Amino acid sequence: MTDESPKGTPADRDRWRKYLAAERAEAAVYRELAARRDGEEREILLALAAAEGRHEAHWLALLGGDDSGVPRADVRTRLLASLARRFGSIFVLALAQRAEGRSPYASDPDATAAMAADERIHGEVVRGLAARGRRRLAGTFRAAVFGANDGLVSNLALVLGIGATGVPASVVLFTGVAGLLAGALSMGAGEYVSVRSQRELLEASAPDPTAREALPHLDVDANELALVYRARGMEPDEAVEHAALVVARVQAAELAQSPTDALAIEADDDEAIGTGMAAAISSFCFFASGALIPVLPYLFGMSGIAAVVTATVLVGIALLATGATVGLLSGASPLKRALRQLAIGLGAAAVTYLLGLAFGTTIG
Repeated sequence: MTDESPKGTPADRDRWRKYLAAERAEAAVYRELAARRDGEEREILLALAAAEGRHEAHWLALLGGDDSGVPRADVRTRLLASLARRFGSIFVLALAQRAEGRSPYASDPDATAAMAADERIHGEVVRGLAARGRRRLAGTFRAAVFGANDGLVSNLALVLGIGATGVPASVVLFTGVAGLLAGALSMGAGEYVSVRSQRELLEASAPDPTAREALPHLDVDANELALVYRARGMEPDEAVEHAALVVARVQAAELAQSPTDALAIEADDDEAIGTGMAAAISSFCFFASGALIPVLPYLFGMSGIAAVVTATVLVGIALLATGATVGLLSGASPLKRALRQLAIGLGAAAVTYLLGLAFGTTIG
C-alpha cells in the first residue's frame, strides 16, 4: 500500500471503472469464442483476450489496484458475452466487430495511443474472423435471405393488389397460394442454374490435372511454366523466379510424390458459392416461408381490411427481422438495415395495393 492520494477526480475514477468492466467483459467474450474453436482461430481469439487483459491492467493501475465498485459492463457487452457462451457463432463476431468500432479510447486523454490503436486493429482482426464465417455462409445464406425477402414482398404485393380489387377472400387466398408455389419453384430453379453455372465457370478456369506430367521435362532456362503464372496474375520477374523454383524442385524429385498442386499455386481460391442443390433448396424453402406469411390471415378466415392490416403487420415484422439479420452479419447497423428493408417492402406493396384499388374502382 502507498500513502498517495487516489488519482483522478471522482468522475474520472467512475469512467475508469466502466472501462475496466468493459475490458473484462470483452476479454471474456473472446475467451468464450476461443473455447468453441480450434487451430489458428482459437489462437487469434486468445491473443485478443490477452490484449484486452493489458488494457484492463492499465485502468486497474490508474485505480491504484482498487477494483471495488466496478459496475457491470454495459448491456451490449453483457449480451455479447451471453451469446458467445451459448452460440459462438458468426453473429457474435459481427457484433464484436461493431463493439470494437465504438471504442472511445481515441478521444479519451487517459487512454494511451497504443490502446486506441489496439482497438482499431482489433476491429480489423475481428472483421477478418467474421469474414471467414461469412464466406462459409455466403452461398446458402444469400439464397435464404433473398428467398425469404422476395417471398414476403412479392406475395404481400400480390395479395394486397388482388384483394384491393374487391374480389372474394377465397380468390385472394388461392392467388396467394399460387404465387407462393410459382415463386418458390422459380426461385429454386433459378438458384440451382445460377450456382451450377458459376461453378462450371470456375471449373473451366482450374488447371488441367494432366498438365503436371510435363513439369519434369521443362527447360529450367526457357521455362514456359512462367507463362502460366503470369496468366494467373504474377508479375513477369516473379513468375520466372517462381516457375524456375518449381521446375528445379520437380526435377530434383522433391515433388515426385505429389506434384499436383504446382500449376495451381497461384490460382484463385474457389468462391464460397455453395452447391447448386443447397442453394435451390434454401431458396425454395425460404421463399415459401416468406410468401406464406401474407397468406396466413386468409388461411384463418379473415377478409377485407382486417386481413390486409394483419398481413401487412406480419410481413412488416418479418422484414424487420430479415433486415436486422443482414445488418448483423454485414457488420452494419441492424436498425438501419431493418428499417430500409421495411420501407422497400411496404413501399412495393403499397404501390400494388393502390393499383388494385384503382382497377377495382374502374371495374366496379
